[in-house]
Amino acid sequence: MHYVSAEGLTKSYGINPLFKDISFHINEGDKVSLIARNGIGKSTLLRILNGDEKADAGKLFIHKDVTVALFEQDPKFDEGKTVLENIFHTDHPVMNVIREYEMASESEDGEALVELFGKMDDLNAWEFEVKVKQILTKLNVHHLEQPVSDLSGGQRKRVALAKTLIDIGFDHKHTLLMMDEPTNHLDVEMIEWLENYLNQENVTLLLVTHDRYFLDAVSEEIWELERENMYVYRGDYENYVEKKAARIESELASIDKAKNEYRKELEWMRKQPKARTTKSKSRQDNFYEVEARAKQKIEDVQVQLQVKMSRLGGKIVEMKKVYKSYGDLPILKGFDYNFSKGERIGIIGKNGVGKSTFLNMLQRIEGADSGKINIGDTVVFGNFSQQGLVIKENMRVIEFVKTFAENFPLANGGSLSAAQFLELFLFTPDKQYTYLNSLSGGEKKRLQLLTILFTNPNFLILDEPTNDLDLPTLGVLENFLSEFQGCVLIVSHDRYFMDRLVDHLFVFEGEGEVRDFPGNYTQYRIWLKDNEKKENKWDVLEDRKSKGETTESAVGNVSREPGVMSVKKMSFKEKREFDLLEKEMPSLEQEKQSITDKMGTGNLPFEELQKMSERIIAIDALLGEKELRWLELSEMAG
Repeated sequence: MHYVSAEGLTKSYGINPLFKDISFHINEGDKVSLIARNGIGKSTLLRILNGDEKADAGKLFIHKDVTVALFEQDPKFDEGKTVLENIFHTDHPVMNVIREYEMASESEDGEALVELFGKMDDLNAWEFEVKVKQILTKLNVHHLEQPVSDLSGGQRKRVALAKTLIDIGFDHKHTLLMMDEPTNHLDVEMIEWLENYLNQENVTLLLVTHDRYFLDAVSEEIWELERENMYVYRGDYENYVEKKAARIESELASIDKAKNEYRKELEWMRKQPKARTTKSKSRQDNFYEVEARAKQKIEDVQVQLQVKMSRLGGKIVEMKKVYKSYGDLPILKGFDYNFSKGERIGIIGKNGVGKSTFLNMLQRIEGADSGKINIGDTVVFGNFSQQGLVIKENMRVIEFVKTFAENFPLANGGSLSAAQFLELFLFTPDKQYTYLNSLSGGEKKRLQLLTILFTNPNFLILDEPTNDLDLPTLGVLENFLSEFQGCVLIVSHDRYFMDRLVDHLFVFEGEGEVRDFPGNYTQYRIWLKDNEKKENKWDVLEDRKSKGETTESAVGNVSREPGVMSVKKMSFKEKREFDLLEKEMPSLEQEKQSITDKMGTGNLPFEELQKMSERIIAIDALLGEKELRWLELSEMAG
């Protein structure tokens, strides 16, 4: 089914064109990611498709049976109503009974629930209720009677996302779901759940995101807005990068050819008399076309971050037996760590386990309950926080930067003026005289990064730095951080960003426990899943043994459990060990049974009984070790 057709769409703000004469089509089942630099018009295009704005020119057709749903970066609510009332805003019998059911569940009103069970049956609402419950639980949306006006920024985002997903899942056969940065303010588990949910629902999707793993997981095509045009790339993000590089190379070659032709035509134009023939007039018109091509600028502009880092001494940060709690909630329990020069550490964990508190303690913004945190004399922290810039609305960008310094020292010994440095961060001379409150979210993030680097830090602390940054800026930031000689601590839900940069992870597991994992985020997830498989095998084995199976029988049956075994190749030595274990475990079981039978006769001396008891304890310990080793080797059994 044909959902959307756009022909020759054009949109400008003042004299600044966002896009010009672009055309595209969206069919049922399409999954498209829209990318561009900040300020190029991604969100504007979504609002045009949603009917909130109008294009300056062009035609837009949306099929009459298609419902357009837009999830925005700044969600709109009825501030006077509760979370529940905002989520279940549609006046429909099914939505109404589910709203009442959720309210009764939260208040544990048993009498109301009994009555609502019947209504849910009558309306066949249970299937949709299961979906609603899953969405609310996975997005951590609780306290449904709370007014939305009391929600934090992250809570508002999750409630808005829940509302959008519930809306599209209810009574809409044909929906175009448009999402503007849906992963901001979601933790990694929520993002991975959202990926799976969108794939299972088979929605038609137009997505704006800077999360490259999310982009690859849910979309099949990339549209890029650049220099007023739209470029289409089939495939994943890696394919987009390769194809874009080839396109730019081709365009640069075409411009070089046009420049040569322009020089020849310019020489001809200068020789021509003022009175021109029809033939020369045609050539003159062609000259202006060649001139326009020759003067094109293919700017793959990148933020240049050649920072002069303050010298970092041998002693950086030492944390010794650090304890920290909030009431009954432990954040750290005896944490020990010495930071080394050049370390790049990722910090992960669910919301509320203490990641931001840890960063604050490191910078002495918050104190520890006990233990020591020793900071080296040469350490200069650069803190990129979620709170963003503290700005004065009546201050211009250039004035704000000059409050930090007039000039910026570079690694090569030179320096840049504040204006020159701003240009490297894609702030044009006109933009530099814009008032701070007029900047977009991405521009404020860029300015925040700039002001942090102005202090020449040697220990960078980045708390969700990828929110609101466009993909080109993210790529350059990653390149800079990978070459940064100081320490870097990163809290981020952007898995691609983490994978590319970190050497190891501090995993906040809750209850004050912090695991130092030697690898990046993807490696940690693989390790986690492998451990879950092993625990699954162990649980299955113990369950079978508890039901009376011998170890020999149980291990054989576990090896045939669907989804429990994974097949890998064993070495010759491991194969022999595996075969030996399968003989030793039944033998130990038989010995244990034989001893148990003898002990049951009731006519043995006390000393002999004691020896037999000790032997049974030893056999149990041996069996435990051998069963665990068998489980490990069974993963590689061919």
